Amino acid sequence: MESSSPLIAIVMGSDSDLPTMAAAAQVCEQFGIPYQLQILSAHRTPEAMLEFARSAHTQGIRVIIAGAGGAAHLPGMVAALTPLPVVGVPVASQHLQGLDSLYSIVQMPRGIPVATVAIGNGHNAGLLAVQILACGDPELLQQVIAYRESLKQSVQEKNVQLHARGWKDYLANL
Repeated sequence: MESSSPLIAIVMGSDSDLPTMAAAAQVCEQFGIPYQLQILSAHRTPEAMLEFARSAHTQGIRVIIAGAGGAAHLPGMVAALTPLPVVGVPVASQHLQGLDSLYSIVQMPRGIPVATVAIGNGHNAGLLAVQILACGDPELLQQVIAYRESLKQSVQEKNVQLHARGWKDYLANL
């Protein structure tokens, strides 16, 4: 549902981040939220990143999800340049498994927050962006409530199965 009138922008520092960030796009589609997806590098395309971050709020974007690995400067730099909420997604790196990315994104100076999800968790980034939008949209808020109820029901069904089959059989069929 990439759209010409997106409410959520999903940006990533490299195409290698797409497998992680695709989960955020899937969440937007699940909730029917128009979004845009693009590659912006804080280091390789700083002018494009600057232009995007400074103008996103004038383009109708309401939340930005920014994912990056390694030095992971993209979420923080975007947050420094936009008045919009930014959700940072640390992308797992080859050598440090994403801890470098996590530390870079989560250690923002006072006054420039980035809401940071777990390493590789584009899905939760998408959900957080949807919940931010739901604060001003009663219909979307009801969708979020229904989603949470489905999570609850899923856990309850699994618990019933665990007790009915016993833990050994349940574990063997995971």
